[in-house]
Amino acid sequence: MNSLKAISPIDGRYRKQVNELENYFSEYALMKYRVKVEVEYLIALSNELPERLSLLQQDEIRDELRKLYEDFSTEDGQRVKEIESVTNHDVKAIEYFIKERLSDEKYAPVLEFVHFGLTSQDINNTSQPMMLRDALEDVWCPMLEEIIAELTEKANEWREIPMLARTHGQPASPTTLGKEIYVYVYRLSEQLKLLQSVPQSVKFGGATGNMNAHHIAYSEIDWRQFAHTFAEEYLGMDLEEYTTQISNYDNLAALLDSIKRICVILIDFARDMWTYISEEYFKQKIKEGEVGSSAMPHKVNPIDFENAEGNLGIAIAYCEHLAHKLPISRLQRDLTDSTVMRNIGMPIAHSLIAFNSLKKGINKLLLHEESILEDLDNALPVVAEALQTILRREGYPNPYEALKGLTRNNEVLTREKLDRFIDNLDISDELKKEMKQITPRSYTGVYC
Repeated sequence: MNSLKAISPIDGRYRKQVNELENYFSEYALMKYRVKVEVEYLIALSNELPERLSLLQQDEIRDELRKLYEDFSTEDGQRVKEIESVTNHDVKAIEYFIKERLSDEKYAPVLEFVHFGLTSQDINNTSQPMMLRDALEDVWCPMLEEIIAELTEKANEWREIPMLARTHGQPASPTTLGKEIYVYVYRLSEQLKLLQSVPQSVKFGGATGNMNAHHIAYSEIDWRQFAHTFAEEYLGMDLEEYTTQISNYDNLAALLDSIKRICVILIDFARDMWTYISEEYFKQKIKEGEVGSSAMPHKVNPIDFENAEGNLGIAIAYCEHLAHKLPISRLQRDLTDSTVMRNIGMPIAHSLIAFNSLKKGINKLLLHEESILEDLDNALPVVAEALQTILRREGYPNPYEALKGLTRNNEVLTREKLDRFIDNLDISDELKKEMKQITPRSYTGVYC
């Protein structure tokens, strides 16, 4: 497909940034994971029916079966689509594809145990959570960890740079640039741990979650235990033990909510950096040949942080809809989850684009310490908090009100005015000296 004709920017403008995700969220990837589930199920089933499926007890046969998904090619995927054009059912097409590949006479006794007792959702609700798990582990989380590492490096580099903090947009107690960056390191690290703690679970229980067909065929087998063993040992996933025909999607919703929170934090970061650039706390590296504005030659726009914010917003919207919709089903199942689940890769893709933009933006930052210090030095009233706290310590009457009268009057507070105020206080000379030594640059607290 010509990328210029792509409907989605994911497959057009931004395709190069998300190429890795084709191994997890494409139609091809879904087919491959479905084949994996069917094959591993057949192998697991042979352990419960060793006499009936004795062929599958052989290691070389198991290796041969596993090659069906390990070596699954785009040509194999095309063959599945050809079968689907006849069946008009995508999961049944996978079953027929596997049987077609097992055409050797030796497989004849086991052929009808492919997809034995299963419904489509036993395949979909195992394949899709595995796809998401692998994409997060292989691509998404490592990229987020790179951002955290880069922010940690910047926080350490700028740890001693004092700067003006603002609450409600107004000058507040001073802080350090390094500490404010480290706030994001901490928030992202904590939320990443929370995301990684969410159980990754699958549904596996037959047409309505009760393993009816399995039980009627072989009532002597403990199928509940089998389901646990299959999910945990063969697929590396937790089992949702009580379900309808489809997954409860509750753990998936929790996972999406965690992704959403991380995206929200990153929007907060992107907006802060945008603001710092607009205040000239940072300048940006200039790349030869790039244009900032089509009309204003002088501009270097903070486009990376803007692009990140936009894509993070789209990712959040997908997460919110998926997390809200998927756990809701009419009675034992309806089909609304099917088309929605096909979009599970979209929040991952858009957030990944945002990650790339954030990395570019962070690497473009050039500290402009002069602007930071000038802004801080021009905010002398911020030491009022420090002065009134010292006076409170000493038992001086009404210190808050005294400092309020000095600083909250719409007049410019100069060093001379402040020193005169201190000199007129009924306190010791030693205490006056202590108070005069306080400056916006020195009043930065303990997180330096």
